[in-house]
Amino acid sequence: MTSPATTPDNESSSDTSVPLIELRGVGKSYGNIVALQGIDLRVGAGEVTCVLGDNGAGKSTLIKIMAGLHRQSEGQLLVDGEPATFDSPKDALNKGIATVYQDLAVVSLMPVWRNFFLGQELRRGTILKSLDIEAMRATTIGELRKIGIDLPDVDAPIGTLSGGQRQCVAIARAMFFGARVLILDEPTAALGVKQSGMVLRYISAAKEEGFGVVLITHNPHHAFLVGDHFVLLNRGRQTLDRAYGDITLDDLTTEMAGGQDLATLTHELGR
Repeated sequence: MTSPATTPDNESSSDTSVPLIELRGVGKSYGNIVALQGIDLRVGAGEVTCVLGDNGAGKSTLIKIMAGLHRQSEGQLLVDGEPATFDSPKDALNKGIATVYQDLAVVSLMPVWRNFFLGQELRRGTILKSLDIEAMRATTIGELRKIGIDLPDVDAPIGTLSGGQRQCVAIARAMFFGARVLILDEPTAALGVKQSGMVLRYISAAKEEGFGVVLITHNPHHAFLVGDHFVLLNRGRQTLDRAYGDITLDDLTTEMAGGQDLATLTHELGR
């Protein structure tokens, strides 16, 4: 079956020097409260850009801007090098930007294939249209296998899958329905080592397929395993912007833990 997706190597994104999505000086205020300020971010095709920060760093606000839930108060958002305005998540999706949230919008008791097509079901017939269950089952199996997921039974309730498997189903679904940029909100949070490794492998697979990935995480070790670029947020400000070759895992971890402030405290305590 032919996927309705817009592939990452389509005409609008054929120039790999132009980011799929870019933020320039983006800020967001809620009245007198400044949630984000001066954020610069580039996400290219076949790249994983990691946005790191602790709770309250501004990661959620950044996701909402890129996903079309909130509009920035200042700065520019560009898609394929052109200024863009998102008034809703549908606007972002129409530009190929899909967000997979940490809590995952799935119906636990529904089969895997039904969740894969939830809200976008395939139908057959002309007058009395019915669900094309076999086509949806076959497509779900095929799309999951493309990124290395071989589920024993797509008729099983999705709630019976592991957390890592559910994340991977959500990623495959976003890719199938036209995403060029995947925004992943803490996809390895609350997962064990094995399940986290599964998700990280499929993030790498999406990168190899030419998708742009924004990985939101508080885990520098996971970020460093798959990331090409690292942006660190702290209280709504961007405190670090480095490519993979310009930073070590130790440096990234130190910056996450407080950077110079941590070094000063360590010196004062004689550790």
